[in-house]
Amino acid sequence: MVRNVLSVARLFGASGRDLAPVVLAVAFFQIVVIGQPFPDLGHLLFGLASVVIGLTLFVRGLKIGLFPLGEALAHGLAHKRNLAALLGFAFCLGFGTTVAEPALIAVADEAARVAAAANVIAATDAAIADYALDLRLTVALSVGVALVIGVFRLLRGWPVHVLIIAGYVLVLVLTLFAPAEIIGIAYDSGGVTTSTITVPLVAALGVGLASTIRGRNPMVDGFGLIAFASLMPVIFVLVFGMVRG
Repeated sequence: MVRNVLSVARLFGASGRDLAPVVLAVAFFQIVVIGQPFPDLGHLLFGLASVVIGLTLFVRGLKIGLFPLGEALAHGLAHKRNLAALLGFAFCLGFGTTVAEPALIAVADEAARVAAAANVIAATDAAIADYALDLRLTVALSVGVALVIGVFRLLRGWPVHVLIIAGYVLVLVLTLFAPAEIIGIAYDSGGVTTSTITVPLVAALGVGLASTIRGRNPMVDGFGLIAFASLMPVIFVLVFGMVRG
């Protein structure tokens, strides 16, 4: 019993240490630079405690749930030696986790409202909703394609840096031709796609595959999928802007 309590205390202590730099920075600027006390300190402390508890449970859940699940799925699909099933799973994983990502929903909705205000689309609720949905589906599709490419690269042993460099060269070329109003949205879309659910599952998928396939090193070949998941949405959204005008 005492050992379990100490273990839980260490988990919460680790989360507190992770949050300490952010808390200290905010406190310094609020008290020293701005020179004002914190508004509603009670609610602030309650919120901070909630963040510590949530972060601790989230990290623990990743370790005992999502990481083993991703690795088990990777091992199972690799042992079946069914390339279509493996690539199909990679696509569904990328698309499914991204299309429901809250950060992407928020960015897509904001982008649609800004596009309506700039007269890029009609300023109606239907047009704004359609634009936001199309943008979300485009980003989700891009992440699905990114994971397919990443898994195929892992299977073939292609160097990740070559594909990443080629992808960013393509981004630079597309930026020259894409409408100015879509460029910022495209560049931001890569960041919002790497969500708290996608990242651990994708990382576990890559490590699991690299551990299963003969001749692959989990440290060298198991990572890199997330880089594709961040790069491909930029390309797809730039093309989306060019097609939508």
